[in-house]
Amino acid sequence: MKIKNIMVAGHAGSGKTSLVEALLYATKTTDRMGKVEDGNTVSDFDNEEIKRKCSLSSSVANYEYNGTKVNLVDVPGLFDFELGMYEGVKACENTIIAVSAKDGVEVGTHKAYKLSAKHGRSTMIYVSKIDVEHADFYKVFEELKTEFGPQVCPIIVPVAKGDETVYINLMEFKAYSYKSGKAEEVVMPATGHRLDGLVTSINEAVAETDEELFEKYFSGEQFTKAEIVTGIKAGIKAGTITPVVCGATTKLEGIDMLLDAINDLLPSPEDIEGTPLMIGSADVVLPFNENSQVAALVFKTVADPFVGKLSYVKVLSGNLKADSVVVNTTVGAPEKMGKLLFVRGKKQFDADYIKAGDIGAVTKLANTKTGDILCDPQNEYKAMDNEFPAPTMEMAIRPKNKGDEAKISSALQRIMEEDCTVSYRQDAETSQQLIKGLGEQHLDVVLAKMKGKFGVDAELSKPRVAYRETIRKTVKAEGKHKKQSGGHGQYGHVWIEFSPCDSDELVFEEKVFGGAVPKNYFPAVEKGLQDAKKYGVLAGYPVVGLKATLLDGSYHPVDSSEMAFKLAATLAYKAGLKEASPCLLEPIGTLNALVPDANAGDVMGEVNKRRGRVLGIEPAGDGMQKVMAECPMSEMSDFTTYIRSLTAGRGSFSLDFARYEQLPANLEPKVIEEAKKYIVAKYDEE
Repeated sequence: MKIKNIMVAGHAGSGKTSLVEALLYATKTTDRMGKVEDGNTVSDFDNEEIKRKCSLSSSVANYEYNGTKVNLVDVPGLFDFELGMYEGVKACENTIIAVSAKDGVEVGTHKAYKLSAKHGRSTMIYVSKIDVEHADFYKVFEELKTEFGPQVCPIIVPVAKGDETVYINLMEFKAYSYKSGKAEEVVMPATGHRLDGLVTSINEAVAETDEELFEKYFSGEQFTKAEIVTGIKAGIKAGTITPVVCGATTKLEGIDMLLDAINDLLPSPEDIEGTPLMIGSADVVLPFNENSQVAALVFKTVADPFVGKLSYVKVLSGNLKADSVVVNTTVGAPEKMGKLLFVRGKKQFDADYIKAGDIGAVTKLANTKTGDILCDPQNEYKAMDNEFPAPTMEMAIRPKNKGDEAKISSALQRIMEEDCTVSYRQDAETSQQLIKGLGEQHLDVVLAKMKGKFGVDAELSKPRVAYRETIRKTVKAEGKHKKQSGGHGQYGHVWIEFSPCDSDELVFEEKVFGGAVPKNYFPAVEKGLQDAKKYGVLAGYPVVGLKATLLDGSYHPVDSSEMAFKLAATLAYKAGLKEASPCLLEPIGTLNALVPDANAGDVMGEVNKRRGRVLGIEPAGDGMQKVMAECPMSEMSDFTTYIRSLTAGRGSFSLDFARYEQLPANLEPKVIEEAKKYIVAKYDEE
């Protein structure tokens, strides 16, 4: 049986999940057709997906039709859940992009098309919702040609005939109408010159795929249906033809022709050259071969607290069996196979083996994560890239119930196993737990999963900024620690000069003459200063750019000790820094924002509003501009939301820490006041 793997992608609300539902129902794989609104579709089975009525992660379903097994990977259209599209494109040779006949080409359409082209996937466009009010197939088709070029080629088009829609298959030049989802051939409706132009565009596209077909076309001969199918299939595989089909999914109109188009036109794993991989630093292509040594790509991971870890795999070569001896080449260790499964939404079916080209799942792979390759120990294949969207929105996370901090860490570790666009860290400076994701909705879903799956109730807040303190002038300060409480007393006395420098670490020197402070106490003085500089005198933030020179002091032959001189150094530090014109430093980040041409000016204006400096702007191709700037990190916590809103999801950015700069004096009081709430309290505790 042939196998075909298809990612179903597109903008949110374009009808992807409904299309998958229709394909499963039309092939009698399911006995009812679910609806997204009712929360009963095969693809959207997670509690959060049912609640929100949208796809939040990729899901796998399959059907069999006329001797072909088709694996569908339904991926989210919401930009906060782009991970699913990156998972799907790695597992599938083909992409079907759903485009609403009402809404036309949207940002999600571009993203899916661009990612599919980048990975060399064959692409078909399905214009959905032909039956909804204000639907206009031909307007959408012109948009597609304008956006993606002349390779966009119609093969199924709708024509209004009274109150019904007739669908014309241009490959066989036949017309069909539908009654209760059943196709019936009808007389070709009158369409004027429009249909002639569409047929001509098909013939021209087919002629470009083969020299013999080219000669036949220009000699005036008509192509047979077989020649048209062969030509379109070759063009799809080469990327020179992007076929367009259409239908009314909920009424099953056009679904039978789409099923035939999938079988006839889209390539199988054995039709492509192979899978690009790496061995060491060398690029190789692993050819499709059922009889070769096994190799499989883990393209998705699900972590379930009850079932355990489930790894979705695409077998690239050979046959994956329960007793297969494989190595995880990422960690360089053998991996014991668990149970093999085929998956359809939330349903799982036991599998004896997963053959080359097929998609399945394996339970309880201990050391394997998304992007890993499992292969025969004689080989060391690794994935070409593990590119996934980079998280840009960071928030502080804390439990609603005291004492659950450790539970947050444990739950997030499990969630990060299945979602590599989530990151987590503990900030030692601010004592906050920080979580990073693709946007507000993404992080909201992470919180819901933590509560629903792992029983951890948490909330988010704006993260604290890790400021620094420094001094701007040179001062001398005295520190004397003297205490008598019976028996031996405590005595330490120092004079220290504090001055600015360029080092992030404390620079300590001594210029003591005449043994005023014995050498054996120098380390104690330095240790006292090292401990003290962890807390500045303005807001309790760590001090940088500080040079301390021990100049003078005195000691007592009996009462002096290392502890006494350590405390004396701390007293000198506190007295001296208050007089050394202390100031706050704020972290500055380097911003690289990729935005459409029309939005570049808005981004530069926003950078200025956020106290940033625009460094430059340069063309990035494909109608995009790259805006380079430096911005205070404290002003950028909601920049993900801003850029998403401004560019309708087209824009992206990276923000990396660059250095510290002095905080404007007018902003210092607010920072100092906020710091008193937690840093001063922390200092008192220690």
